[in-house]
Amino acid sequence: MKRHVMVPFGTRPEVIKLAPVVHALRDEGHHVTTIDTGQHQDAAMSGDVQRALGLLPDVRLPLPDGPSRLAALITGATQTLAAHPADLVLALGDTHTVPAYALAARGAGIPFAHLEAGLRSFNPRSLEEVNRRVAAATAQLHFAPTARAAAFLASEGVPAERIFVVGNPVIDALRANGIRPVPPADRTGVLVTAHRASNVDDPARLRRLVDVLGRLTGIGPVRFPIHPRTRDRLAQHGLLPQLTALPGLTCKNPLPYDDLLHALAQSRVVVTDSGGLQEEAAYLGVPVVVLRRSTPRWEGVETGAAVLTGISSDAEAARAVDAAHRLSTPSELARIARLPCPYGDGRTGTRIARLLAGPAITPLLALDEPDYTDGTLPWVA
Repeated sequence: MKRHVMVPFGTRPEVIKLAPVVHALRDEGHHVTTIDTGQHQDAAMSGDVQRALGLLPDVRLPLPDGPSRLAALITGATQTLAAHPADLVLALGDTHTVPAYALAARGAGIPFAHLEAGLRSFNPRSLEEVNRRVAAATAQLHFAPTARAAAFLASEGVPAERIFVVGNPVIDALRANGIRPVPPADRTGVLVTAHRASNVDDPARLRRLVDVLGRLTGIGPVRFPIHPRTRDRLAQHGLLPQLTALPGLTCKNPLPYDDLLHALAQSRVVVTDSGGLQEEAAYLGVPVVVLRRSTPRWEGVETGAAVLTGISSDAEAARAVDAAHRLSTPSELARIARLPCPYGDGRTGTRIARLLAGPAITPLLALDEPDYTDGTLPWVA
């Protein structure tokens, strides 16, 4: 059965991960309407990667700055669903686009499917964690990337028949790109990225980040593509001149996706607060220092390929530097390069497209009102 699927996206990671899914859906014969919700308006963070990956939106929505952004997202979702009726809304990840379209779909009586379902950081201060849980509460279909994520959903009471372990489509993107792991002996230096509000909006953490960058040069050349948000905060707090003066450090604007992948593959270690880079690094066999105290991607932590350090204190900053040095030793590089990637095999888009075409999915999409007028109780078996 061919379905009409609406696919919203608002940020660069969503575009990267959803491009192979949208292509697979269309190849399977599904009709897809793509929506740019406007969360990233910087060309390097959205428009450029859309063109590079062939995911130009059918509808492009404006989004105001300031506290009204979430309300505008929900309004845009509601209006778009009214103008472009669909059989299913499919959203990925944990940005505000996800709850906006999940709630709008539920209000319109349209089924909602969540891709990257079941990721949990267990951080009550994380807005992304809230967004993931809204998605879990509203989705009829939960496309989990790993068995660990599926287990989290099951522990929260999601019925097993609604959970599908499909892998993460970022691996599809990597395979389509042709990027391959680089032998550890041929790698050099450190790649650093940082953009999380919890890190860069806090002046003390931002200063520690600059200090960490300087101390990482002991491993080799440090490449730091600066996210627009991070650049603004560095300039605001007078830290940009100090940063750019550090010897052994190269500051760049956000890299095109292909260039970022090549920089990652060629690095001995990546130090980041990004979720997507944790997955891409696992595919490329590159160790990761995570500048956060928790992560929704526990598989790397379980194998020791990723180390949580945070950056909220001087001790945590020192731990980040120590972890980067330890992970970049020849023995650790060789061990991590041999680990299988836990996040998928590059066929996530095809799995989803074929699942949605199957007749077994149809009853799972029903949003029928229950009937307990016969006196039965829903919590009694």
